[in-house]
Amino acid sequence: MIDRSLSDPDLHGTVRVISASATHVGHVRATNEDSILEVPPIFLVADGMGGHNAGEVASAIVVEEYEKLTLQENVTVEQLGDSLRSAGVRIGDLSGESTLGAGTTVAIVATMVLDEVGYWVVLNLGDSRVYRLSGEIFEQVSVDHSVVQELMDRGEISAEQAKVHPYRHMVTRALGAGPESDPDYWLIPAETGDRMLICSDGLTGEVDDHAIEQMLRSPADVRTVCGDLVSRALDAGGHDNVSVVVVEAVEVVGQALASESTADCSPSSPDSADTEVDEDTLPREITEGGLRR
Repeated sequence: MIDRSLSDPDLHGTVRVISASATHVGHVRATNEDSILEVPPIFLVADGMGGHNAGEVASAIVVEEYEKLTLQENVTVEQLGDSLRSAGVRIGDLSGESTLGAGTTVAIVATMVLDEVGYWVVLNLGDSRVYRLSGEIFEQVSVDHSVVQELMDRGEISAEQAKVHPYRHMVTRALGAGPESDPDYWLIPAETGDRMLICSDGLTGEVDDHAIEQMLRSPADVRTVCGDLVSRALDAGGHDNVSVVVVEAVEVVGQALASESTADCSPSSPDSADTEVDEDTLPREITEGGLRR
């Protein structure tokens, strides 16, 4: 478990945070293909996929590319997009049997200051998730890029049916695997006390949203919350690698201004202005089937 910022939360940025992370291989898998980055202003979980250690290589490349942004206090949406593209090129260039079929999901929370107001920037590609706890609000910010999510969007199956659907482990977008690699972005005004959770599906496949909310609402520190989340997933079966990062805002620049405006929680395009909203908020239609993880 990594817990750098708890020891000195004053070192990084104008959106001050404390954070912690935890990961476990689970009870079934032989290796852990998840990778974590927990260095302000970037917090991410990448869940690798592919045979012959390809997944752990792909997810590690994502961490390596985004580590370059941790030398600065804040990031822009354009920088997040550039790092993702760089990682995608490197993963696509992998060759040889040891990296056959390399790909990874990516879920990121980053801090950004825009017009003297602090924001969370959320990026998602695949079915790793980002949750937000802010006062009375608890929500899944990210939208899964998965076969079962699209079936639910079309009203063909229920959320309960999705949990046991034979295609529940198939994603429709991933970095380096399959035709779709465009992420969704969200820009959300940050507030003191917010808790953001970034996690692989090793957590959400075992633990329901109600239990996740209750653990995030715990008065325990973020390090303890991370440990409790992973332990709950392992106790429920631990069928997959499970990784979590919890980030808590302790001081937010321009919060009074942000609270007076409406939060923009819609996916946006990295090629547009930071505040422009992309109307394509749902996963795209499956064109060549899902990618099994």
